[in-house]
Amino acid sequence: MVEFATIRRSLVALAFCSVAVAATSSPAAARAHHAASRHAHARHAAHFRRHYAQRHFRDLVRSSRWERGVAALRARGFAETQASLTSGGAAMAGSSLSLVMEARRYLGGNPTSRRSLWCARFMNMVLERTGHHGTDSDMASSFAHYGQRVSGPQVGAIAVMGRRGGGHVGIITGIDAHGNPVMISGNNGNRVREAPVSRGRIYAYVLPN
Repeated sequence: MVEFATIRRSLVALAFCSVAVAATSSPAAARAHHAASRHAHARHAAHFRRHYAQRHFRDLVRSSRWERGVAALRARGFAETQASLTSGGAAMAGSSLSLVMEARRYLGGNPTSRRSLWCARFMNMVLERTGHHGTDSDMASSFAHYGQRVSGPQVGAIAVMGRRGGGHVGIITGIDAHGNPVMISGNNGNRVREAPVSRGRIYAYVLPN
């Protein structure tokens, strides 16, 4: 009895399949089926485009907000640096301002006669051309014992830092939005360059006497 019922269900299912195949094999049914498929595909594509556009717009808004925030921080840091340069009081008066201005005259070039290890040579040249006596040394570390030691970064101060293969020396020109000193120095990428440096790498700040 069980086998007969199973066979009957199979025959009924086969009959339904035959009817369905016959229905879809007719031209009218095929056109209707094709139209329904195209309509479903169009709806799916429209939904995908709408979803992608909304997500892309949200990402663009987030990106724009982030970029505007970064730009604002950088602008604020630049404005603070310029304010300290123009109205920095006693710490920036006279010799400190002249050091920054003199060093900036050589941005992008190499005014020394050396092809390597010339950051200290550049620092001594800037000091001499602003009426100071330098260290007479081509070692960046010689500036750690030069002039008057100060506890932290000041615009116009000479900063001495360690780096792979030796040391480095330059002049502080400001503080960026992340709290890192901005320094102008020689032999930075084989040229005089003004760029932020990690404050943790600087181990001495001095002011010329």
